[in-house]
Amino acid sequence: MTGLRFVPPQDAVPTEALLRFCETERQRECVQAVIDIGSITHAARHLNTDDRSFRRMLAQIRARAAAQGHAPEYGMTEQVPDGFKLKGRSVLRKLDPVTGQRVEVLSWDKSSADDERRAEMLREAFAALSEEVPRVASIAPPASTNEALCNLFTLTDSHVGMLAWRKEGGADWDMQIAEDTLVGCFEQMVERSPCADTCVVNQLGDFLHYDGLLPVTPGHGHVLDADGRFSKMVRTAIRILRRVIDLALSRHKTVFVVMAEGNHDLASSVWLRIMFGALYENEPRVKVIDSELPYYVHVHGETMLAFHHGHLKKNDGLPLLFAAQYPREWGATTKRYAHTGHRHHEEIKEHSGMKVTQHSTLAARDAYAARGGWHSDRQATAYTYHSRWGQVGSVTVSPEMVA
Repeated sequence: MTGLRFVPPQDAVPTEALLRFCETERQRECVQAVIDIGSITHAARHLNTDDRSFRRMLAQIRARAAAQGHAPEYGMTEQVPDGFKLKGRSVLRKLDPVTGQRVEVLSWDKSSADDERRAEMLREAFAALSEEVPRVASIAPPASTNEALCNLFTLTDSHVGMLAWRKEGGADWDMQIAEDTLVGCFEQMVERSPCADTCVVNQLGDFLHYDGLLPVTPGHGHVLDADGRFSKMVRTAIRILRRVIDLALSRHKTVFVVMAEGNHDLASSVWLRIMFGALYENEPRVKVIDSELPYYVHVHGETMLAFHHGHLKKNDGLPLLFAAQYPREWGATTKRYAHTGHRHHEEIKEHSGMKVTQHSTLAARDAYAARGGWHSDRQATAYTYHSRWGQVGSVTVSPEMVA
């Protein structure tokens, strides 16, 4: 057997061990029926199921089991650990001089990490951890706001935990500078924007510079310039985000929160989303947008706001993607705006049916960006949207304003 391709004998009756690999109650019912009755055909008839569909379901369950090393019909009974999948099996055989048959002398299984299952395990772990997070108490809303307006405050590519040196990139950046700059600029955006009824705190990805104990990119393992330990970076990130959400609550009746996936913080975006959903569970004025896909939408009257970090889809492909992903929201709105980051510089372009804004970053350049010759103005822009008329205002801030 190689890879995940597995074709069991057509009429092989499964054992009870196969029940461990069923994902639904219906699958368990079907496998148990075959075990009890002893015939696939009769079990399908007993459950009033088409024979071909029934066999196809069994084949899918067997393939899932085989991917984890369980295929007794072929002599495979050693299951790989959860979070891994069977990549292949090697068998050493020799000719028996007495019988003339080739007999198995030695076999070994080759496994690899199952990224999909590991991501699922991370989500389960984060959900369990969030049950112990102390909830934030509800605070009083502002007295007067404009119901027609929605402010959008974007922080993208903040790279908390990055270390930058002014002699290389023109400015210093570490965790303390990041905290002072991000909170200071956010406070400026909130104070200078109109008193809108709602706002979106748009954390648009790459908030953390790296995604685990090692300072490397999660996708390709590129070594990064890091300031301090991972736990220190996590504490700083949480402190910044709590501060900016509280600032937004002080000026708006309802605060929607986007915790977008970035290419630097693939896993961390999951625990950030789950943890802040739990943290503000007792604050009805905070609503964390929960999406397993890295594409997020908020609808304000006839205005649609869409968000994606930019690491998976280019800007010109976003209008069609959001139209297909969110057809009801697209059809119910007349003004549509997509917001993206990832490339660290500003770009605004109108497409058919949607304007796409690529945001700049407030973070300084690290050695990689400086040596690569990439340069852009460091700034953050808050946009104000009307429920009928779309974009009606903007406020731009820079690190120099809070230095």
